[in-house]
Amino acid sequence: MDGSFRIGRLFGIPILIHFTFILIIPLFAWIIASQIVPTTDLLREVYVVPVDPTLINDGLMPWVLGTIVALGLFAGVLIHELAHSLVARRNGIKINSITLLIFGGVASMDEGTPDPKAELPMALVGPVASLLLGIACSGLVYLSPAIAPGPPVHGLLVFIFGYLGLLNIILFAFNLLPAFPMDGGRVLRAWLAQRMPLPRATKIAADIGKGFAVIFAIIGIFGYNPLLLLIAFFIYIGAGQESVAVKYNVLLQDIRVGSIMSRPVMTVEPSLPVVKVIEMMYATKHLGFPVVDRNVLIGMVTVADVQKASSIDRDAMQVRDVMSRDVIAVAPETPVTDVLRIMTVKNIGRVPVVDNGVLVGIVTRTDILKVVELREI
Repeated sequence: MDGSFRIGRLFGIPILIHFTFILIIPLFAWIIASQIVPTTDLLREVYVVPVDPTLINDGLMPWVLGTIVALGLFAGVLIHELAHSLVARRNGIKINSITLLIFGGVASMDEGTPDPKAELPMALVGPVASLLLGIACSGLVYLSPAIAPGPPVHGLLVFIFGYLGLLNIILFAFNLLPAFPMDGGRVLRAWLAQRMPLPRATKIAADIGKGFAVIFAIIGIFGYNPLLLLIAFFIYIGAGQESVAVKYNVLLQDIRVGSIMSRPVMTVEPSLPVVKVIEMMYATKHLGFPVVDRNVLIGMVTVADVQKASSIDRDAMQVRDVMSRDVIAVAPETPVTDVLRIMTVKNIGRVPVVDNGVLVGIVTRTDILKVVELREI
């Protein structure tokens, strides 16, 4: 995911942090610090334990506690996503990474067409992990007197463990709402898919998810809660994208690249002037060409590559000066669903097709969309 950087690996899975995560930690710390007194009173009532506020309210301690709880919350989110990922991997799904970002965590996986029998436990295990973590933190509230040297330190421990216990239990309950593509929505989709075709189950779950998004948006507007508005936006967009992705996967699941690729392929040489490439784009309405040198594919030149070059310098430039050399190519027997996934992840519009080292065709996003339209008839 763009804007992310890697911080390590757990169970062989790369862990990434998105820049929004860095921004949200101080905000969460401020929110927690500003509500330190009412939160202390709430924890005292919920857990029915004495809470000495001496250290909790002392100096910069509210900010320290806010930061600790915010980091602890996202550690819980990481455990939540790890649970999803480990169960998915056990079901043969490749896990690319886990990214922590502003609204929590996202596990990137090569799922393909969802299998309802595999999706049900995979969706449930994340909320269950959050619930168990919440119960464990709540249990530490009652064990803390044994390790605290005095009431003030005991108060700090009650605040940290009690707050994290409540947050993880809330995370459990919130994720089980049937608001697709959240975990509860995926559970609903898996249950429905055992009774009807997967695309229809996905559409029903996505429509319910959009309904929840509208409710969240209304509450966010009248409750002056911008965070809830953003959550509503991402749920609404995510539900629509997931529904479309499943439809494409089902419609394209038995099609190979070789049956839809365009051929023969119009290619260019690396020595061709860039201005000539622009003329070819105007004439053919193609926005990209494979670059071939001595019958070997060495790159791709697209309108985006040309646009990166200064208009002043283009007259003196050749294709080799602007082309992309890191070419992603596929074989004719590659499933079209895999190519569509590559295009989406890499944000590219065309992929050359190579057979035994020889360029035999090219498949574009438009080619795939035409096949989808035909198969919907």
